[in-house]
Amino acid sequence: MPRANLKLLVACVGISILLVTVYNLGKCDFTRNDVNSYRDEKLPYLVNEFHDSKGFQPRAAQSYTHSKGTKPIRFEEIECVINGDSTVKGIKDGSEVYMPFSFIQKYFEVYGSLETSDGYERFSFHHSYQDDFPTDPQPKYSPSGVFMSFDLYSVEDRNRVKCVSGIEGVPISTQWDPKGHYYPIQIAQYGLSHYSKQINRPKNKVKILEDGERTDLSDWLLPDQTSEIRSKLDERISLDNGLVEFRSSPNLKNPGITISTNEKKLSTLSMDLKFINNGSVTVLIQMGDGNLFRIHYVLSDTVMRLDGSRDLYYGLGSSKKGNWFHFTRLVMVDFQKGLNLQYSKSRTTRMKNAARISAISVRGHGLMDNVTLSAHAHMDLFFDAANYLVRHQDSRGGWPVMVPRKLIPEVMELDPGWYSAMGQGQAISLLVRAYIASKDKKYIEAAGKALNIFDIPSSQGGITSKYLNSYSWYEEYPTTPSSFVLNGFIYSLIGLYDLKKVATGRISEKAEELFDNGMRTLKVMLLMFDTGTGTFYDLRHITASLAPNRARWDYHKVHINQILLLSEVDSDPLFSSTAERWKGYMKGKLSPHN
Repeated sequence: MPRANLKLLVACVGISILLVTVYNLGKCDFTRNDVNSYRDEKLPYLVNEFHDSKGFQPRAAQSYTHSKGTKPIRFEEIECVINGDSTVKGIKDGSEVYMPFSFIQKYFEVYGSLETSDGYERFSFHHSYQDDFPTDPQPKYSPSGVFMSFDLYSVEDRNRVKCVSGIEGVPISTQWDPKGHYYPIQIAQYGLSHYSKQINRPKNKVKILEDGERTDLSDWLLPDQTSEIRSKLDERISLDNGLVEFRSSPNLKNPGITISTNEKKLSTLSMDLKFINNGSVTVLIQMGDGNLFRIHYVLSDTVMRLDGSRDLYYGLGSSKKGNWFHFTRLVMVDFQKGLNLQYSKSRTTRMKNAARISAISVRGHGLMDNVTLSAHAHMDLFFDAANYLVRHQDSRGGWPVMVPRKLIPEVMELDPGWYSAMGQGQAISLLVRAYIASKDKKYIEAAGKALNIFDIPSSQGGITSKYLNSYSWYEEYPTTPSSFVLNGFIYSLIGLYDLKKVATGRISEKAEELFDNGMRTLKVMLLMFDTGTGTFYDLRHITASLAPNRARWDYHKVHINQILLLSEVDSDPLFSSTAERWKGYMKGKLSPHN
């Protein structure tokens, strides 16, 4: 930021605090509960908007008396000329000039809001919107522990998630394609977030609706005389374990065999199911207006369909018929995704918050066990993501992205089927944790296969490019020319670190070699991303001779957290010193100039 702009910011922040409380569209009570406030004074001439360039007509100076009757304060309007190009209305108090915060905010890309605490109203000013870092000591990073700050993520709630597929058990993304696709990065983040939440928030509350051990099944209401429900011994495990057999019409117009539950807080439904013939599960949602909304989970390959305004269908996949499967659904997430098909985001949020689960029904002929409602089922969802990655890893060891990506239209574009180093790295981190949690070798073997993509140059459909023909860079977007996206590269390094620490033999050796090569590159190139006031998202200004692409503050914070993590596994002071300087940028500290 130029020095002149910085001086203007410093001079104007104080009055910005004053003006936000002083005026609102030309008229506002100048009231503050602070001990130094001016009370019940009017400044009717102030406006909280840019000047309309039709000419400025300052008003005469006016006096206002402090509430304690002490010192007269004189304010007058003044025209502020911005770089000789435009004007805004300000006010002048002696030799001090004050400008509207609405202008300051847009001009300097800063943030502020009125806040009330302890009975006092204050103006909170922030140089960035991402300036909070933990003050307490954090656990040292471990491949078996929380993945960065992903315990705070809720991937399934994101606007770019169409729904969580009942067929695959993972999110379907609308990023770059409104029809939806399975995006490996989003799927890995979904699993890593639930794994991390399980560690940091392990407490759970569970309501058992059916465990198969009861002989009295009168809680289940039969819709007609031809329907039946009975206890049965489970031949899968042992004759000591019970389950429930149910039989009714599979027709969705049939109410089904139903158990009532009036539950608002416990909205994660889990059960073990086997449909002997066609069947379905229906969750009845009572909305705030008293009407019922029905979510039907059916043996269909259609992902999601809304019929009318009250019947939502999620396909479980036709191949599940005749086989046992574990069924876990975030019911209120499913409900909101259905509402999104017909209402605005704000309305769907209100409707979801007012809703509760009133009943659960089953239809057709099948078997069930362990029917529960709970606050969460993080490990179920974590393994859903890990198992998806094992099932869908291709012969090259990767998870291709099957939609085009136009990083820069007509300059950096990718056709469907491209691989991402970030996707490979986060998938590896997920699979490593699945192996640690289960000891099942299929997960570590899949993570090892994922290393093969790192051997393929980005120019040949892989993910590795070279800087100055010497330094290996693992590309989040393997474009030509190279884009060198920083956060995606570091996520790939974290995945390689996780694998080298947990695997053995050749897999560990190869992961270590790739990690060491990447760290060598990062140490050479890291400071190329330092703008002196923040960071660059990528290096397109170097490789494609385009305008620089500054990182938003949330990405800047990701950069800081990533290199702080790397500082734990590599003692090079470059990482810790850079992280501290980058933290300073978020507080408005600028690098020195000549």
